[in-house]
Amino acid sequence: MNDRDTTPRHRLSSDLKSILALCEHEDLRVGQMLEVLENRGFGLLLVFLSLPSAVPVPAPGYSTPFGIVLLLLGLQMLCGRRIPWLPDWASRITINRRLSQKMLGAAIRFFAKIERLLKPRLAWTHSRGGLTVIGVLICGMATLMILPIPLTNTLPAIVIFCLGVGMIEEDGYAILLAIGGAVVALLAYATAFVAIAYFGLRGMEEVRELVKGWLGRGG
Repeated sequence: MNDRDTTPRHRLSSDLKSILALCEHEDLRVGQMLEVLENRGFGLLLVFLSLPSAVPVPAPGYSTPFGIVLLLLGLQMLCGRRIPWLPDWASRITINRRLSQKMLGAAIRFFAKIERLLKPRLAWTHSRGGLTVIGVLICGMATLMILPIPLTNTLPAIVIFCLGVGMIEEDGYAILLAIGGAVVALLAYATAFVAIAYFGLRGMEEVRELVKGWLGRGG
């Protein structure tokens, strides 16, 4: 117990700063991250690939390709794989240098405020069964990110972001928060699908305007 309290742990902010250094002078490739991360596992990839849709930084065009990659990672977790693997096309995905810096900068500032609250707890969330649940959630949320429904990929991305944070910091509370977010996301998508089924494209437009209104009031 005391060893856990006194031994310094590798923190997520340190990993994000390492990735930020990669894009100091050039665009960032996903494959570069895998080379630097080595055996850091799935968590950091989940955090980074969900960032374009999760953080309040405009990043159009990344939700679908990153959603596909996240789905692949979720399937690997369900198969019991310990080290993430990506096909060549996924490793070659490139993110603009300035966008990478904005996303990572926002994430680093965020964790500077909340990192002290994160700590290992609820060990059952990191058991084999817990990781299976995480894999299922990632597959589900990644599928929602891939769907071509405007302005609705943020919540699934935030869920995956929280799952990645929970895995890295071994914090079961972050995992539970993600599970709650997944329930909300599923309800939101169910509402959108019902609107489309009953009202067609007009219903989709009304849902879209409703989401815009919520975002506008939130800003």
